Amino acid sequence: MTTAIYTHPDCKRHEMGKWHPESPERLVAIEDQLIAARIDRLLSYQEAPEAEIASLRRVHTENAVALVRDHVPVLLADQHSGYYPLDSDTSLNAYSWKAALRAAGAAVAATEAVLTGKFNNAFCAIRPPGHHARPSESMGFCLFNNVAIAAMHALQVHGLQRVAIVDFDVHHGNGTDEAFLNEPRVLMVSFFQHPFYPYTGAEAGQIHRPNAVNVPVPARTKGHVVRQLITEQWLPALHAHRPEMIFISAGFDAHREDDIGQMDLVEEDYAWMTKQMMAIATEYAHGRIVSCLEGGYNLSALGRSVAAHVRVLAELD
Repeated sequence: MTTAIYTHPDCKRHEMGKWHPESPERLVAIEDQLIAARIDRLLSYQEAPEAEIASLRRVHTENAVALVRDHVPVLLADQHSGYYPLDSDTSLNAYSWKAALRAAGAAVAATEAVLTGKFNNAFCAIRPPGHHARPSESMGFCLFNNVAIAAMHALQVHGLQRVAIVDFDVHHGNGTDEAFLNEPRVLMVSFFQHPFYPYTGAEAGQIHRPNAVNVPVPARTKGHVVRQLITEQWLPALHAHRPEMIFISAGFDAHREDDIGQMDLVEEDYAWMTKQMMAIATEYAHGRIVSCLEGGYNLSALGRSVAAHVRVLAELD
């Protein structure tokens, strides 16, 4: 089993202020933990290319792309060039455009490599994250929707007929859900803390749709409850859909040590979820999985959880 890690130094140059939890140190924590776990040498590290505008436009409007591209602060020599706020917690710095292109480019390149058989699966260690980015706007720490862009690449470039998006971030992936609201080729399955930002996904008619299984759960939900809902709700839907490829919005902020959310998962829960997705992918999708980093803000818990996730992807357990 060959697992690739797609990343790029540009993803560390985007930052939104020293106070902001979505920080460059998140990628450093992941790198350090993969080394500490002694699995880094067993992975194939790949440099993420910049996404083409055409890839972004498969999901986002022209205005959404232009808002990011055209409002990046000008880099000033030897001094900080400031920030451009997109919303109350999402800003651009001088490197944000390049970082966003690398993040989306990693997801697309990983999809291409997995579909052409270069790698069995891939994890994209990228930022900014993506699942809150709506087709029409950036929001919630996210600039472009990396997973949605990758899924559209699989559908439109490679002609896949059925893909699944699995989102286990503590927040509802409202941007992804909106992007594929009426797209029967895409099944989205998720759980998320509710009520909680972005306060979507639990409306009447949104929890279970023909192409979505959104499962709101209360704060303090523990791993055994999540495992049960996955077994009873996600897995039957995934088996019925028979995805030809699985995309994972891999957020690790439902960990019990992460102060962003108030859920109670641990590394073993993320490993278990990954094993379930591996089994579905093996049965229907020739093992094809592309996983993209979303949330996870306690650096120690994030690093440990990603290592557990990647260890399963690489079949090292």
